[in-house]
Amino acid sequence: MIYGGDRISLCIPDDVNLDNRLVFPLTVLFEDDHLAVIHKPAGILVSGNSFKTIANALVQNIKQSNLPDATKPQPVHRLDYATTGILLVGKTSSSIRVLNKMFEDKKIEKTYYAITIGEMNDEGKITSEIGGKKSQSNYKVLESVFSKRFGRLNLVKLKPQTGRRHQLRKHLLSILNPILGDKDYGIEHLILNGKGLYLHAYSLDFIHPFTNKKVCFRDESIRRFEKIFTSKIE
Repeated sequence: MIYGGDRISLCIPDDVNLDNRLVFPLTVLFEDDHLAVIHKPAGILVSGNSFKTIANALVQNIKQSNLPDATKPQPVHRLDYATTGILLVGKTSSSIRVLNKMFEDKKIEKTYYAITIGEMNDEGKITSEIGGKKSQSNYKVLESVFSKRFGRLNLVKLKPQTGRRHQLRKHLLSILNPILGDKDYGIEHLILNGKGLYLHAYSLDFIHPFTNKKVCFRDESIRRFEKIFTSKIE
C-alpha cells in the first residue's frame, strides 16, 4: 500500500551489462518513429521465455523512437520458429496497441509463399476449423514442376484470412499438400530433412495508422524458392 507522504525512487543504472544482452543482427527493411519492419530468419522464436528471440534482439537493431510514448520495440504478430519473412514491430505504446488491433480487425493484408508437395487445384479456399475456430486460407498455384522424389512440387501464393496458430501449415496438410520441409505437419515418407521449412512471409499491406498512407512492405529474400521455379515472385 502507498500512503500520503511516501516517497518512491526508481534508480536506473547508466551502464548496462552487455553480457545480458542478446547480440543478434537483424535486417531492418523499414522504420519510422512509429513502427519498423524486419526480416525474420529461420530458427529463432519471435518471442517467449527463451533468451534468443527476435523480441530480445530488437533493441540493438532498431532506432529508438523520438515520440513521447516511445517504448521498447515489440513484435505485433508472430511467425513460426521455422518460417522466414516479414515481421512488423511497434516502437511506441500507441503504435503497439493500434497495430495489434489492426491485426485483430483484419486490416493488415498478409501474403505468404510456400512450396507444397503433390497435385493441387490451380486455386482454392481452405476453410477447415483450427482448434474449433473458423479459419480460412486462400491459395493460388503459380507454377508446378516434376520431382523424382515428391512427384510434384508447387510454388503457391497464400493469403490467410484468419490468424490461427500454424494455420497455413495445418490447412495445406488438410488437403494433402503439405509444405516442403515441414516436420510437424508433413506426410512421414515425404519429409525433407536438413533444408528448413519452405514457407516465407512475403508482404504486409495496410494503411499506416499515423500517416494514413497506404504502405506495402515486401521481404524479397526468397532466393531458395527461385532456384526451383522460374516464376517471378511479386
